[in-house]
Amino acid sequence: MSSLNGVRVLDLSRVFSGPWAAQMLADFGADVIKVERPGRGDDVRQQGLRVRDAQGNETRETSSFISMNRGKRSVTVDISQPAGQALVRELAKDSDIVIENFKAGDLVRYGLDYASLKEVNPRLVYCSISGFGQSGPYSHLPGYDPLFQSMSGLMSITGHADEEPGGGPLRVGYSVGDITAGFYAVSAILAALRHRDMVSGEGQYIDLALLDSQVAAISHVGMMYLVSGQQPPRLGNVSPITCPWQSFDCADGQIVIAVGNDTQFAALCRELGHPEWATDERFVTNPLRARNRQALIPMISEVFLTRGVQDWNETLEAAGVPAGPINGFEDVFADPQIVHRQMRFDLPHTSAGSVPQVANPVKFSATPVQYDRAPPLLGEHTEEVLKERLGFDDERLSQLRQAKVI
Repeated sequence: MSSLNGVRVLDLSRVFSGPWAAQMLADFGADVIKVERPGRGDDVRQQGLRVRDAQGNETRETSSFISMNRGKRSVTVDISQPAGQALVRELAKDSDIVIENFKAGDLVRYGLDYASLKEVNPRLVYCSISGFGQSGPYSHLPGYDPLFQSMSGLMSITGHADEEPGGGPLRVGYSVGDITAGFYAVSAILAALRHRDMVSGEGQYIDLALLDSQVAAISHVGMMYLVSGQQPPRLGNVSPITCPWQSFDCADGQIVIAVGNDTQFAALCRELGHPEWATDERFVTNPLRARNRQALIPMISEVFLTRGVQDWNETLEAAGVPAGPINGFEDVFADPQIVHRQMRFDLPHTSAGSVPQVANPVKFSATPVQYDRAPPLLGEHTEEVLKERLGFDDERLSQLRQAKVI
């Protein structure tokens, strides 16, 4: 039995944020129906690298799509047609959750907005994920991840200082705004579901903005500004509040050190061959080390250059000093800890034979995550779902196909 066994999700979303949230609900056991446009489907079916089958031939599936659509059943419906809108409303009648990430107010014209679907199902938890939210001066604007990274302040604290080589604001290397909003969406949906089932008996509407989500996720760094009025510095791999907490060049690469307390700093100093640094009045506490970083870091850097990354990593690990190499993905998925935690696995797939997956990191003790469905082909489950959920027969399905509703 899975955590969300029996929960039904209608996923009207596309691209990253909404599908990411819906996939996590599927991982937890929900029955997720993904509604896509006939012929084209989710935009990310055309984005990313093509998946190859066992013979090395390219399939129509893409790395972007298979990264956030496992566990779902795909139904193609043309919601621009009244008959397609009626199908979605029928599916919403016995659903628990709807997720959509159209522009603010876009679904009103199709009669698929919260007010409309609430009339047919007042128990519905309806989550709208949009760039700027359902209200405010930017609510009508489209938006994509780089905008939310830049407008949230994230890029202002990411990258090296302007005066350093390669200095200037940098984008985080993945769609962090989308994925962060997806996590907030799951939390909000589960909270609303509990309120419905334990308190009110009715669903509710969730208005979630990617910009808001990214501002919130900056957390303690944003709070540094609020309590000081000063823009937090952009320091590359260096922490502005903890020291040493950064990358260092070694003889054959780079290692990252994250010293979180004075005991760990003393252990680091011993392994570097300079135990006296731990009692130096400039470095005895973390605030002092951060304040005197310009004196401390060059001394540490000089020592790290004398040995290789693996040598240093093994030494510091044995001494209890938090350290680690900067891994490429070949190293990540070969790492014995990642292998032990089963963070990479394969799912049987209709056209590719199998597809690789990055696992859900949550480890439940009683209701483990189960991976029962590979990311679906476009419209793979249209007939199955409409027969199962709506009781349609072959004649009705044929009529819908002829009208190009499905």
